[in-house]
Amino acid sequence: MSEETTTTISESEQELQRKENLKKLYEAGKKPYGGRFNVTTSVENIIKEFSEMEQDKEGPLVTIAGRLMAIREHGKATFGNLSDKGGQIQIYFKEDYVGKENYAILKYIDLGDIIGITGNIFKTRRGELTVLIRSFEILSKCLHPLPEKWHGLRDIEIRYRKRYLDLMTNEDVRKTFILRSKAISVIRTLLDGKGFIEVETPVMSSLAGGASARPFVTHHNTLDMNLFLRIATELYLKRCIVGGLEKVYEIGKAFRNEGISTKHNPEFTMIELYEAYGDYETMMRITEEIIAAVGEKVFNTYETPYKDGSMINLKPPYKRATFAQLLKEHGNIELKDLKDKNKAAEIAKKLNIDIEKNAPVAHIMDKIFETVVEPHLIQPTFVMDYPIELSPLAKKKDDDSDLTYRFELFINHNEIANAFSELNDPADQLERFQEQVKLKEEGADETHPLDEDFIMALEYGMPPTGGLGIGIDRLMMLYTNSPSIRDVILFPLMKPQKGTGD
Repeated sequence: MSEETTTTISESEQELQRKENLKKLYEAGKKPYGGRFNVTTSVENIIKEFSEMEQDKEGPLVTIAGRLMAIREHGKATFGNLSDKGGQIQIYFKEDYVGKENYAILKYIDLGDIIGITGNIFKTRRGELTVLIRSFEILSKCLHPLPEKWHGLRDIEIRYRKRYLDLMTNEDVRKTFILRSKAISVIRTLLDGKGFIEVETPVMSSLAGGASARPFVTHHNTLDMNLFLRIATELYLKRCIVGGLEKVYEIGKAFRNEGISTKHNPEFTMIELYEAYGDYETMMRITEEIIAAVGEKVFNTYETPYKDGSMINLKPPYKRATFAQLLKEHGNIELKDLKDKNKAAEIAKKLNIDIEKNAPVAHIMDKIFETVVEPHLIQPTFVMDYPIELSPLAKKKDDDSDLTYRFELFINHNEIANAFSELNDPADQLERFQEQVKLKEEGADETHPLDEDFIMALEYGMPPTGGLGIGIDRLMMLYTNSPSIRDVILFPLMKPQKGTGD
């Protein structure tokens, strides 16, 4: 049983007391749910600017607002901790400064209340940066006790279901999502500087294309037709390339109706980008630049810890190896043997891999690679030249038509990026789509539908193009050393609790 669920009686008593305090504030003529409050700075800025100030010297007047996270009364003086998005700072109420009547109101203020204060910065004798309060306002009453007074919310289930409590009580969690926002901003700045333009493509469409995955289905009542939530932005972005935009990207949600794990959430964030006249070599360079820029400008490091105590080095250049080389190196498996479905199924059985009856050979290949090779891909590695069965949208290699100009970047066992030299031959693309349709008819679940309009677009001519997709969530897992994708998604999908909407 979690620490949060063992104090039901006392929490109920606290809630009653908080409601009583709310009533007392109204009776005292105070507004416990205030309006606009003109903040002049933040805790983070105060700490940066005044951390070196001398003790017992009074600094400038500041106005800040935040949540009261601790309070300690000492006669006619009261200390507390105020928290905003940038951190916590000690605050000091003194009856002589705020007045007797206002000081008396403090007994109706509870932990978790949001207050606004104006006061002077100073350092205590112990050297702690503090704000001596001249005036304060109650901006919002907290009617429930905070879940973990000293150590933050620790129950994993509650953390994900009630992220607002997690953000409120865990400073490291707030920091993770602030860093995530900064990382996306850095990526945008990098691509904008290279001449890419950001576009928006449909989230719902009549075909679920762009990747091999099971889609979510919804229904449009007026048109009386089923629509699919996108599983990738690829085919629409390529249409932009056909239209002459030449360099495009989109950062947005994708949806895949698949399992939930530490690596997978049904709703996730990707960046996809396409560059006309580029190829998968171009995409390798951009991938390295993006990951390095996030490390340098957001996290101030190219390293992240690995579970054995060693470090993963994200500074380019990254190792390159082919799909076939890695299968041979780590499993003594020849790629040609995996192209035969019966042989591939036999190898999977020896490896104790469960394979569905109607699984296509591409699915078996993928599972074998995942089992045999991926556990060894710790340091950044570009896995290149995927078999055509796994790459229905990638261009065939000139020297081996059974392989494609495709890579996936693996770091810490996870796929972080996927890229192609894009297929721009409409006849070849049609043939591959038709093969996917055939697999679907034979019972395969995860296939590409035949997108006739996309074939038409290719027939108008798409220039040679490099395309890249990077999972933002997995990139953030890597840099924040998070064990689960749910740790870097603000509101991950959760199975509803009985009797609740959570």
